[in-house]
Amino acid sequence: MRYFFALFIPCFIVITISAQQTTPRPKIGLTLSGGGAKGLAHIGILKAIDSAGLKIDYITGTSMGAIIGSLYAAGYSGDQIEKIARKIDWDILLSNQLSLRSLSMEEKEEYGKYAIELPYTNHKLRLPGGFLEGQELSFKFSELFYPVQKIKDFNKLSIPFKCIATDISTGQAVVLDNGDITTAIRASMAIPSVFTAVEYKGYKLVDGGLVRNFPVKDVKEMGADMVIGSNVTAGLSPKEKLSSALDILLQLAFFKEADDHKIEIPLCDIYVAQPVEEYSMGSFNSAKKLIDIGLEEGRKLYPALKHLADSLNEKYGTVPFQAERLPVSDSIFISGYEITGLDKTTKAFFLHAMGFQSNRSWSEAGISKLIRRVYGTRYYSSINYILEPQPDNSSKIVFMVKENPSAYAKLGLHYNEFSGISVITNLTTRDFLFHYSRSSATFSIGENTRLRGEHLQYFGLRKNIAVIPKFQLENFKTNTYEGFIKSGQYRQLYYTGEIKAQYSGSRNFTSGMGTRYERIDFKPIILTGLKAKGKNDFFTSFVYFDANTLDKRTYPRRGFKLNAEFGVVYNQNPRATFSSNGIPITNLDSLGINYDNYQRGTVNLEAYMPLSKRFVFQILLQSGVNFNYKQNLVNNFQIGGLTKTIRNQVLFAGLDETTISTPSVAALMFGLNFQLSKNTYLMAKSNALVNNFKSRDRHLQLDNWLTGHAIVFAYNTPIGPLEFSAAWCEQSKKILTSANFGIPF
Repeated sequence: MRYFFALFIPCFIVITISAQQTTPRPKIGLTLSGGGAKGLAHIGILKAIDSAGLKIDYITGTSMGAIIGSLYAAGYSGDQIEKIARKIDWDILLSNQLSLRSLSMEEKEEYGKYAIELPYTNHKLRLPGGFLEGQELSFKFSELFYPVQKIKDFNKLSIPFKCIATDISTGQAVVLDNGDITTAIRASMAIPSVFTAVEYKGYKLVDGGLVRNFPVKDVKEMGADMVIGSNVTAGLSPKEKLSSALDILLQLAFFKEADDHKIEIPLCDIYVAQPVEEYSMGSFNSAKKLIDIGLEEGRKLYPALKHLADSLNEKYGTVPFQAERLPVSDSIFISGYEITGLDKTTKAFFLHAMGFQSNRSWSEAGISKLIRRVYGTRYYSSINYILEPQPDNSSKIVFMVKENPSAYAKLGLHYNEFSGISVITNLTTRDFLFHYSRSSATFSIGENTRLRGEHLQYFGLRKNIAVIPKFQLENFKTNTYEGFIKSGQYRQLYYTGEIKAQYSGSRNFTSGMGTRYERIDFKPIILTGLKAKGKNDFFTSFVYFDANTLDKRTYPRRGFKLNAEFGVVYNQNPRATFSSNGIPITNLDSLGINYDNYQRGTVNLEAYMPLSKRFVFQILLQSGVNFNYKQNLVNNFQIGGLTKTIRNQVLFAGLDETTISTPSVAALMFGLNFQLSKNTYLMAKSNALVNNFKSRDRHLQLDNWLTGHAIVFAYNTPIGPLEFSAAWCEQSKKILTSANFGIPF
C-alpha cells in the first residue's frame, strides 16, 4: 500500500498540473527524520532521487536527518554520502576518545586509562552535562563542510536547507537556517545526557527530535508544493523494547515528539516508513546493514520518483540536474583570527601550542592538524571553529574553545592472580603549583598497596621542553621459583624518586636524561633454601628515547611504541644478610655477589599492523642487560606473565610472573589478533627468549632458551578489558590459565 500511494500521488499531481497550465513548476521538498544510526537508511532515498534525476528544491531534517540532509544540500551526491558513511569509524566518531596520535607524548600514558573521570570544580565532584563533547565529530563536520564554510545563509546552499534543534530552557523548537552549518548540525543532534548541549546564537540547544523529529511543515513553509518524507522512527517504542535505563530515558524524552509525529506524516505526498524497527538509535555497529536497508527502499521507490521527474520535465521543460554540486575549495586565505572561551590559559599559549599563523591560505586538513595538536595538550575539552567572510574576500577564523576543568578525579579497577584485586584512584590537576604544569597522585588500594606522585613542568609556550620529578612507593609480594616450581615468597617494599628533563620534538617522539634513586627492602614470607633479608639502595643516571604512534590504547590496530633506556647504576648501599638452610653466609664471594657500579640497558618495542578489517599482526620485542653485574639480585629482570604489573618485568606467554629472575634477557613475541565482534577478540601469541647470556647468574639452572604459546579470549568492557588466557611453555610442560581485568597500575 505504501508504494501504491507513492505511485498514485505523482500521477495525481501531473493531472492537476495539466489542468492548471499557468501554474509554475511545483517545488519539491525533502524531509529526513531523526533517529540516530537508523537515519543512515535515508541515504538510499537520496540515491534513488539522484538516479531518477529529480531536482530537490528544499530540504529539512532533524538530528541524523539533519546530517544527511545538510550534506546533500551542501552539494554531495547520494553516492558520495554513501561512501562517506561506509568509510567512517563510528566507534571513534561517536566517542570522547581521540586517536593517541593526536596527543602529546606526555599525555598518552594516562589517556583513556580510567573507567570513570569526573571533573573536580569548586571543591566538588560534578557529573558532566553530557557524556560526549564530540570532538572527533566536530573534526569530521569541519572536514565535510569546509567547501561551504563561507556560506552563512543556508538558503544559499546548492539546495536551501533548515534543521531543527530544541531550546533546553523553554522546550521549544528552534529552526536553524543561518550561521555556522557545522554548529547547527551539532546542535540538532545533541541528544540530552549523551552529547553536551550546544551554545548557539544565545540559545542552549539540544536534539531537535525532542519536539519535532520529522519537520515536514517546515519544508512546506519554505515553499514546497510536494514533500517526499523519509522516516526511520515509528513513534514511541512498545514496552517490550524498553529493556534498559537508556531506552526508558529516551522514551520519556520523546513524549512530546510523538504527538508531533502524528501531525507531520499526513503532510507528506510521498512517504517512506523505513523498516528499521529492529534497530536502535545506537546501532552504529550495524551501519552497513542500515545503509543497505535504505538502498532497498530506494530501489522500490525509484519508479515513482522517475515517473514524477519525467512528467514534470515533459510538462515544464527539462531543468538542469547535477548530482554532485559541491563547490571546489582546496584552501581559504585567512587574514585574521579570534579566540573565545579562554580563561585559565592565554591566547599566546593557545596559538603557540597550535602553531597557527594568519595571513596565509589554509586547507581543512591543515587547520584540523593544528587543532589536534593543541587539543593533544589536554587543556581543552573541545575546540571548534567558524570562518567569517571578510570584505576583501578573505576569511576570519574564530576558534571557539572550551577548557577542561583544572582537576579530575579518576577511578579504575584491576585484577589478576599475581597482583590481586585493586581499586585505582587518581587525582590530576593542571597549573596547580605553576603555570603550564600537570600534577597527579595515583593510589592503588588492594592486596598490594601502591602510590605514585608526578609533576610535569613545561618550559616555553610550545610545551616541548619539560622537567618531570616523580616518586613511587610499592608494597608487593613476589614469588621465587626453582625449576619452574614455586619455592618461596618475598615481601618487597620499593621506593623510588626520579627527576628527568626531556625534549619532545613532535607528538610521537621524546628523549631526555635523568637520575633515579631506588631503595628495595626485602624479607622472606615463605622460606627457601637460600634466604636473603635486608635492603639495598642505589642511584641510576640514564638517557632515554620514547616513541608512540599507536592509534588506540587498548587493542591498537596500527603503529608502534618504543621505550629505550641506557644508564649507569652506582653508589649502592647494601644492608643485607644471606643464609642457606638457616646457616648465615658471611662470605659473599662464595655467592659471587659484589656491589660495584655497572651499566644497564633496556629496549621494549611493540608494533601492530592490520592485515585486514578483522586481523591485526603484533610484534613484541623486549630486551634488558645488566653489564658487569655481579649477582646483585635486586635489579634482575623478572620473566613471566601477560600483563605488565611490576618493575623490570619481561612478558612471556607460558610462565607465571617472576618465574625466572635473570641479569640479561632478549625476548620476541608474535601475535595475531582477530576481532570477533565490536568488542570481542581472540588472540594467539607465540614467543621465545634467551636469558642469562650476559653477567651470567651461576645459580640459574634453567635452559637459556625458552619457548611458549598462549590463546587469549578478550572482551573490551566500558571499564577495561576482560581477558581469559591459556598458555603453555615447552620447557616447563605446564598449561597455565589466568584472568586479567582492567588497566593495571
